Amino acid sequence: MAGSHTKKSRGTARAGRRVPLGTEVVRREPQRERAFLVGIEVRTRGRSGAKGTVTAQASTARDAAAMQPAAIGAAKKSNSKPSIPEFDADESLAELRTLAESAGAEVVGEILQRRDRPDPATLIGAGKLEEIAGAAAAADADVLLFDHDLSPSQQRNIEKIVQRRVIDRTQLILDIFAKHARTREGQLQVELAQLHYMMPRLAGHGVEMSQLGGGIGTRGPGETKLETDRRKIARRVRHVEQQIENVRRIRAQQRQRRESAPVATVALVGYTNAGKSTLFNALTQAKVLESPRMFATLDPTLRGVDLPSKRKVLLSDTVGFIRSLPHTLVSAFRATLEEVQRASLILHVSDASSRLSAEQDAQVEIVLKELEAEKKPRLRVMNKIDLLDEEVTQSLLADSLREDSKTVYVSAKEGTGLARLLQRIDAMIEEDAVSRVHLRIPQKEGKTLAMLEAKARIYSRKYVDGAVELEVEAPQSVVRKIKAFVVR
Repeated sequence: MAGSHTKKSRGTARAGRRVPLGTEVVRREPQRERAFLVGIEVRTRGRSGAKGTVTAQASTARDAAAMQPAAIGAAKKSNSKPSIPEFDADESLAELRTLAESAGAEVVGEILQRRDRPDPATLIGAGKLEEIAGAAAAADADVLLFDHDLSPSQQRNIEKIVQRRVIDRTQLILDIFAKHARTREGQLQVELAQLHYMMPRLAGHGVEMSQLGGGIGTRGPGETKLETDRRKIARRVRHVEQQIENVRRIRAQQRQRRESAPVATVALVGYTNAGKSTLFNALTQAKVLESPRMFATLDPTLRGVDLPSKRKVLLSDTVGFIRSLPHTLVSAFRATLEEVQRASLILHVSDASSRLSAEQDAQVEIVLKELEAEKKPRLRVMNKIDLLDEEVTQSLLADSLREDSKTVYVSAKEGTGLARLLQRIDAMIEEDAVSRVHLRIPQKEGKTLAMLEAKARIYSRKYVDGAVELEVEAPQSVVRKIKAFVVR
């Protein structure tokens, strides 16, 4: 033990100040950043003069066709039509709190500003900003997180007053993506989005310093640091875009090889933290990271799933969406999200236990439209029904048994409804269509009989004169291999 202490002490002495021999060294965990949250609610006035409120990140949730299951259950009890709730300012701030925790910050305070219109210079007004500066100082905050996108000038103006780092919603999401990206492809896509975000936020002396001669104060070195930085970033953007293009080309080649075989791809999409990775693991027996933190999954994963008809499909787990997902992220992750564009079927996963599932679904619709995938065949999967009342759960499960139902209710955590989900996927997949045939196969064809056991559903089997007569339901790819034994 003494020898181990000596080694620890010497290693620590090399890194910093000397530690007496034999002293136990305790390594401290890096301290989490202390974050102060700032939300904003903009009051609006309609044509009739009545006041309303809308958060700065408000969206068009009332146009969503979906309804939240808990609201449906409540409506059945009261015989009234359920309303579609929207994000209010407090819920928006709560989501920012979750984002901050996903980024590894410790929330030490928050404040919500309500005003008639955003202030063009500081977003929230000079008076409120002085109040926030005092509150952040009292809480010893390291950084201010705004639940709103800030212009470069607004960000600089706020930082001058509060004397702390200021991060807006887009930059926070980018930071979370950078933290969770594991593959080289994911890291490249995040870096590209960060570079596009950073470009307009570079601060410098201005254009007057960029040229030689021209009077007092204008005799510069020929190029300012600002222009040098912009040139370096532009060069790096081109380099990253080229690498991403190489990734896209390789992915296209892999997809082309997959598409040469009759195997359909089913893509999971949904709001962040809707339980997509948990559902993916439940269906594929994979071990993708499951986490309650937002954006735990960034890198796409493909796994095979056997359907009840014995067909195989590829299930793709994708990055979660969120309100006002930065456009730079959608563009940067287009190579990854191409799996959604090329999928035969989209499984839209929603959180059945969330009061705001309709609002969240509306945000998913916005991103799907941007990807030009909104017209793809789709099956809605309401997850987390284990968090609902038992009476509501049983009612919803009964509704999903209808053959024309476009919604399946499941609990990926407990395995409820997964068999029904696979049946619905099987019915909606058109690739490698299933047909029913009558076969007469000699018993010596053991290899063919074994293939049918593995890849077809056998309804009847009869042994006649050294042959086996079977009634089977099999995919076309299997029927083509056994067409010599089909009894017409």
